Amino acid sequence: MANNMTPPAAAQEFLKEKGWGGAEIVPVAGDASFRRYFRVIMPERKAILMDAPPPHEDPRPFINIARHLKAQNFAAPEIYGEDLSHGLVLLEDFGDQRMREHLDHHPEDEERIYRQTIDLIKALHREPAADVPAYDWDQYLREVNLLPEWYCPAQSLNVDQSAFVDAWRHVLKSVLAAQTSPVTVLRDYHAENIMLLDDHRLGLLDFQDALAGHAAYDLVSMLQDARRDVPDDLEESMLQYYLDDQSTDQAKAFRSHYAILGAQRNTKIIGIFTRLYKRDGKARYLDFLPRMWRLLEKDLAHPDLARVSEWFDQNVPVEVRSRPITSVSA
Repeated sequence: MANNMTPPAAAQEFLKEKGWGGAEIVPVAGDASFRRYFRVIMPERKAILMDAPPPHEDPRPFINIARHLKAQNFAAPEIYGEDLSHGLVLLEDFGDQRMREHLDHHPEDEERIYRQTIDLIKALHREPAADVPAYDWDQYLREVNLLPEWYCPAQSLNVDQSAFVDAWRHVLKSVLAAQTSPVTVLRDYHAENIMLLDDHRLGLLDFQDALAGHAAYDLVSMLQDARRDVPDDLEESMLQYYLDDQSTDQAKAFRSHYAILGAQRNTKIIGIFTRLYKRDGKARYLDFLPRMWRLLEKDLAHPDLARVSEWFDQNVPVEVRSRPITSVSA
């Protein structure tokens, strides 16, 4: 992963071509990918420069989804310019007021802002899905397999991977059956990817991996946040708020799918965060693992996840889940 925050060599010429010549270029926080971000500053305007260098990154999905979301009146960044050969994109600057830090300093706003995130998801789910790949069997299984591929070796566990896949196939059947009218799934919809804008709307970021899938996924992403503790009572009240206009049977099925996709996502994230440490040396992601196990165990308590829960009990004992990963190895 790239840690160098020197602007890319092609940046100055690109900015000059787009009418931003001579602008100051200042690094801003990046993410867990090869993408880097810079604030481009001129006397009376600002923008964000995304550096998504090929072949590691392809900015076209981000551009396409941003334009799709804006066409549906959601607050995605406007695209000011692009240079795909160098992986450069000039974006609208949503500022620095991120949901995560705002709530850290203003916990009294928690319920109001979370309700706003649910309103946004409900509105998104009323719109046609973006033209993106389906969240299909292969994708769901590829993601959960990150746990036996990365976490289990890191804990020196010899696990039954075939039984793991079989258990997931069993519990995911109902989710796939319910995706006949899929919605746009942003996939990283959480407090660190939401900007609080001056017009009181929520600015969306980090949606380049969007797929067409189940409505419960982004709800889980927000309410079982990997990086921020969401109180159980707030999670429940926001889930119920989403379900207010559904029948009793619809709500029961949705809650089952919510738990299944919560378990699927949290299993995936345990694998991803372990990989970020073992492969990329990013030890800070280990700090999130206790939260991820707590969330996963809560989801596994749902009766419709009994097969997967049994696999975890047999292959990843509780005492292992709380055992730190302590060394980087190849």
